[in-house]
Amino acid sequence: MSTRFGKKLERIETPIPGLVVFELPVHGDSRGWFKENWQREKMLAHGLEDFGPVQNNISFNDAVGTTRGIHAEPWDKWVSVATGRIFGAWVDLREGPTFGAVFTTELDPSRAIFVPRGVGNSYQTLEADTAYTYLVNDHWSPDASYSFLNLADETAAIAWPIPLDQVEVSDKDKAHPRLEDATPVPPRRILVLGASGQLGHALRERLGDAPHIEYASRAELDLGSGSLDDARRWRDYGLIINAAAYTAVDTAETPEGREQAWATNAAAVASLARVADSHGITLVHVSSDYVFDGAAAGAYAENAPVRPLGVYGQTKAAGDLAVSTAARHYIVRTSWVIGDGANFVRTMHSLAERGIDPRVVDDQIGRLTFTADIADAIVHLYETHAPYGVYNVTGAGEPKSWATIAEEVFRLAGHDPKRVTGVSTDDYFASATGPIAPRPRNSVLDLTKVMATGFSPTAVDESLRAYVNELKD
Repeated sequence: MSTRFGKKLERIETPIPGLVVFELPVHGDSRGWFKENWQREKMLAHGLEDFGPVQNNISFNDAVGTTRGIHAEPWDKWVSVATGRIFGAWVDLREGPTFGAVFTTELDPSRAIFVPRGVGNSYQTLEADTAYTYLVNDHWSPDASYSFLNLADETAAIAWPIPLDQVEVSDKDKAHPRLEDATPVPPRRILVLGASGQLGHALRERLGDAPHIEYASRAELDLGSGSLDDARRWRDYGLIINAAAYTAVDTAETPEGREQAWATNAAAVASLARVADSHGITLVHVSSDYVFDGAAAGAYAENAPVRPLGVYGQTKAAGDLAVSTAARHYIVRTSWVIGDGANFVRTMHSLAERGIDPRVVDDQIGRLTFTADIADAIVHLYETHAPYGVYNVTGAGEPKSWATIAEEVFRLAGHDPKRVTGVSTDDYFASATGPIAPRPRNSVLDLTKVMATGFSPTAVDESLRAYVNELKD
């Protein structure tokens, strides 16, 4: 019996990113032994992501020297041994700088290894009657995409304990390609929804057009069109960024607008959250300061109670609650968004250039949020594996009123800021003929939490200056 008793649970890193060996406590006496092969709470405490196994498989091997080929699969695996002992070999077949990296070690019942998606996995039995077990976080599918590597590849140069010419290897494994001809495993796909909007444009600028990144407008994927279950092969996706929303704040107060706002901002988002949770996908959802009533004396923290004033804010709050049901989620709450498209700054610049002197609300206070900052924050949270939850993201700096911002746009555009007249919200909408949604007077969001993750929002004054300079060009 090769099993070592009395080990402490220990995590051991390997040269392959994400490939982690675990020493497992095994308790034995004259009757035999017992171990916890997979214990979620303890593994999470040792830094292993909750990979959500859905299937448990066992491969029993009669003879010493049984050798299985190097297969990279589109799911994560938790590999261990129930009886016997193996020599395991793993080769990184994922796209990237560690492609071709090799790690080998022996496993007995007191050791296990977490194998991330795209890392080639193989073994050779060192004892008879070896039971090789593995948990996976996706169901086997004939449509799944695999990558393979030849066991005898000269570049990997795996030092098999029993030479390959002395063991039985399947014809399929013998025919697998050498490393130079192996197909690299691409990253999980990223889906950006709302690709035609201001934030969608910024996300495309930030993420680029790599083959694994997909951008979808409402015409290409309508979240409110029915079941999303069959809209994509979701098992191939690792991240969904929902930049789509119904944002007609005033129209949302009409019967038709109310229906559309609830369908897009709440019901469709709930369906998206269910899909993400079912397939282990990280869901990023963009929220709004309109979930608050604006009555607070200071900046709103992420855990402040929501008190939306109008239909738009109510639907955004409902969408936030739906997204929070997904295990892997980031809710990015913003205010006063400025990007590539129609927005407040563009309007003020146009009025200044055309000689029109505007009346602008001066009793609503907040910070502008430029879409480049939102896109950067989303990528930062995802790539740094920040704790899931809600994060406020706006530009940094002193909060200002809409009127003060308008004055600054006029000044930066080379016009007299005194042409802007500040008025109250009530006065501004006094002559409106259609329904007007109530606005929060205080839209200032506290940035402490997102900054604690290492993200530094750009100062609003700096972003505004650069934006207006581009408009002048």
